[in-house]
Amino acid sequence: MAKVKTTFFCQNCGTQYAKWQGQCNACKEWNTIVEELVQKPEKSDWKTPTNTQKRVSKPLRINEIDSSKEARLDTLDAEFNRVLGGGIVPGSLTLLGGEPGIGKSTLLLQISLKLPYKTLYVSGEESQKQIKMRAERINPINDNCYILTETKTQNIFKQIEALEPDIVIIDSIQTLHSDYIESSSGSISQIKECTTELIKFAKETNTPVVLIGHITKDGNIAGPKILEHMVDTVLQFEGDRNHVFRILRAQKNRFGSTHELGIYEMQGSGLREVSNPSEILISKKDEELSGHAIAATLEGMRPLMIEVQALVSTAVYGTPQRSATGFNAKRLNMLLAVLEKRAGFRLGAKDVFLNITGGITVDDPAIDLAVVAAILSSNEDQAIPANFCFAAEVGLSGEIRPIQRVEQRILEAEKLGFSTIFVSKYNKISLKKTTINIRLISKIEDLVEFII
Repeated sequence: MAKVKTTFFCQNCGTQYAKWQGQCNACKEWNTIVEELVQKPEKSDWKTPTNTQKRVSKPLRINEIDSSKEARLDTLDAEFNRVLGGGIVPGSLTLLGGEPGIGKSTLLLQISLKLPYKTLYVSGEESQKQIKMRAERINPINDNCYILTETKTQNIFKQIEALEPDIVIIDSIQTLHSDYIESSSGSISQIKECTTELIKFAKETNTPVVLIGHITKDGNIAGPKILEHMVDTVLQFEGDRNHVFRILRAQKNRFGSTHELGIYEMQGSGLREVSNPSEILISKKDEELSGHAIAATLEGMRPLMIEVQALVSTAVYGTPQRSATGFNAKRLNMLLAVLEKRAGFRLGAKDVFLNITGGITVDDPAIDLAVVAAILSSNEDQAIPANFCFAAEVGLSGEIRPIQRVEQRILEAEKLGFSTIFVSKYNKISLKKTTINIRLISKIEDLVEFII
């Protein structure tokens, strides 16, 4: 019988130690080092030993390497393709993380049911009947999706060899375990070993693998940090379970940009792709109301038009309230101080409430001008015309500062039918054929003249 070996791992960063110690030397965290059982066999491969063939790679001159663009697998999901950079790359390993109940399994099952390729969906958390019930709710349209409920990697690879799928989806990596490691599922050594086996399988067979990963209470993907370094793409599925919108971001992408953004709407029949989120984030009104302003913002590389709502009222109690939803409260206090100092508005004795509609959070400084416009509109009880929008940053001295990619914001506003956009005078704009009226302002007093 092989001797059982124990070793110590840091649960935060995955660093291995020969003995226990209080603090990890790599990440400097305390009390994160735990003992795990490890047993390394002579053979550790995704294939059975009988049909394993060793492949030796040879060095090539850089000008001999084929640099032609590799064909991608179309997922038939425009938002998922956008975030990945055009589709799934064959032989790649993609990791999808997100909070419990946010819709990770629903998203990948929905994509599996759309794919025209033979897909193997491996679930270690739900039974086949549970997945079937969810698939009936999503309305499957093909028979290329195969469901397997298994957590042992050796059994999974036997089914893969028999089925030969075009794409493999694992739900989730924390539930898998390998016979080559003695520790329990979800431990650092098990996650590293299972991921290594899946990477070897993906690279040798040119089959893409998509993993679902759990996250910790801090919002990080559970397991060692090396897991995110091992995979090719790391996706984050975000959203508030109290709202219907879900945002898909790429935190790491070896085959494309990390600035793209995918937006979904959660419905009873699954996740619906939102191709034009601006129309949903802007509320429909029968009449013009004060305290509303439209901002042209960017989420990654994607321009969005969002609605900023403000309510300014006389403070009932001695200390006025400052409340912001979806916006930085400290930045709101800064903008109120600028309005009082530079524009002469007495807001120190008034309650100010600010809200970004749609339940999203925005940290783009380019919405400063829209926030100021909404506050002034509510304070003076004068409605801003519905076809006005704003895109500029406000400085501490009241100057209107330029922003990046202003032309992209202007074109998005023009596409959605806005007639006037307020931007900084110091932005260099080279657009020639535009139907939208571009108002250039240099200080906050210029804005006051237009809307009051």
